[in-house]
Amino acid sequence: MDILSLNIKDTNILLQNKRISSKELVSEYISRIKKYDKTINAFTSLNEGYALNKAEQIDKKGDFSNPLCGIPFTLKDNFCSKESESTACSNILKDFCPPYESTVVKKLKDSGAIVLGKTNTDEFTMGSSTETSIHGVTKNPWDKSRVAGGSSGGPVAAVVSNMCMFSLGTDTGGSIRQPSSLCGATGLKVTYGRTSRFGVMSMASSLDSIGPIAKSAEDIAIILRYIAGHDPKDSTTPKVEVPDYIKHLDNNIKGLKIGLPKEYFVDGIDKEVKEAIETAITNLKELGAEIIEVSLPNTKYVLPVYYVIVSLEVSSNMARYDGIRYGLPSKQSKDLVDHYFQTRSKGFGKEVKNRIMVGTYIHSLGYDGAYYIKAQKVRKMLLNEYNEAFRKVDVILSPSTPEVAFKIGEKNSDPVKMYLSDIFTVSANLVGMPCISIPCGFTTNNLPIGMQLLGPQFSESKILKVANTYQNCTEWHKKRPLL
Repeated sequence: MDILSLNIKDTNILLQNKRISSKELVSEYISRIKKYDKTINAFTSLNEGYALNKAEQIDKKGDFSNPLCGIPFTLKDNFCSKESESTACSNILKDFCPPYESTVVKKLKDSGAIVLGKTNTDEFTMGSSTETSIHGVTKNPWDKSRVAGGSSGGPVAAVVSNMCMFSLGTDTGGSIRQPSSLCGATGLKVTYGRTSRFGVMSMASSLDSIGPIAKSAEDIAIILRYIAGHDPKDSTTPKVEVPDYIKHLDNNIKGLKIGLPKEYFVDGIDKEVKEAIETAITNLKELGAEIIEVSLPNTKYVLPVYYVIVSLEVSSNMARYDGIRYGLPSKQSKDLVDHYFQTRSKGFGKEVKNRIMVGTYIHSLGYDGAYYIKAQKVRKMLLNEYNEAFRKVDVILSPSTPEVAFKIGEKNSDPVKMYLSDIFTVSANLVGMPCISIPCGFTTNNLPIGMQLLGPQFSESKILKVANTYQNCTEWHKKRPLL
């Protein structure tokens, strides 16, 4: 029996029946990481001693009534946690060990889940390919000449390679869903505020969300139950009841209305991606869903609106990294201004600097009204448009990405081409709605293809139900690369 290929539910049964111990499980994962991560580069740190010690403590207690107890997971390297460094894969935070930890990390630890280590990301999560990290590129486990996607390329690659049971990532414009699509994982972007952002390094505060990456929608439902909810330390988390997501996975979508936005099914989508999505739509029809065309006419404004807002918020959030309170200090500066210049010039990479400069320009005198305020107005129009569509349908379906994983370095010289990788994902962040990416096929070159399901705010139960029903009648999410 290959215990590393099992889902959370089946692993928990083995733990409860004492057929395996948590220490044995953790040891298996650590062995696999040591064997294969040299070629994938998913991990930035491995907490071997910490993880084994925690597993021993859990085994001594012997209580596995919580489904996450004894389950090994990883964190994207922008989550604060006490057992290891948290650097956002940037030189400006090299060797930074936070004195506190993220609320969602604490919730998982309290449930008995065990942190194996931190995983790779684009610097400060700014990227679509995990190529801007100080730790180097994370490679796609299906084809190591290709990117894993970004910015959560490390967490996704670790899950798909069976180097952890699940991972936590962040999604600001598709950073969970896009790499999940390119690598064949199941990744959830939650409703804005459904999970706490406290203790997670901000990229764009009105767009960031925390979500799980796992082997199936069922695993996602289990994890979400323990990380969702109001947090007094994060004022953006409303006091909305957290349901038992597992109870909603009843495998019945008869009569459910699925919307297909005509603006998302246009020329430019890879032929094999389009064919896989069409087959998935047929599968959902056969399961009893009703397919309805909807229109989102302001889709053409999504990318420019997103990059105006995200750049300005990046510029604001990056201002805290000054090398004084923490991070990389400059030892050769002449005065305070020179200290800031030296620290940030050496500490930030090219992509972070680009976004800071664009955001600062947008926010400069005379340009707020021309760009930022206008972008926020269009954002409101987009929200109204989606709300109108959800009066007709229950969920909206689209490709996760217009193409499959591209070659490493292929888009580095053309930032606009790189930004277009997120064309189908950014709207969910602008309107604050939940959206999941699930595998729905493979190309003739054996590269994964992803499908998105988007729902109204706080409708995670509904999109997980559709995703789980689809996964119960297909095998795409069970395929794993031969490392």
